Amino acid sequence: MDKDDYARRLKRIEGQVRGLQRMVDDDTYCIDVLTQISAVSSALESVALGLLDQHIRHCVADAARQGDQAEADRIVAEATAAIARLVRS
Repeated sequence: MDKDDYARRLKRIEGQVRGLQRMVDDDTYCIDVLTQISAVSSALESVALGLLDQHIRHCVADAARQGDQAEADRIVAEATAAIARLVRS
């Protein structure tokens, strides 16, 4: 995916979140709201995983190819921290 793909997906997610707000305002059945929250969470997770994949394929791989071990280690640590944040959420 490229930047435009991510922008489209995030706009779609934004619309889903607005829809959630309407559901709450309209006193929609709780389970239906929870189902939609799960869908939004999954969509955000998908975007996050795509960005992480790109980071590893490009930034980490480029640093490793360039032979700058300190920079490669820094970028790997950065990616590892991002993975940890995703797993905790």
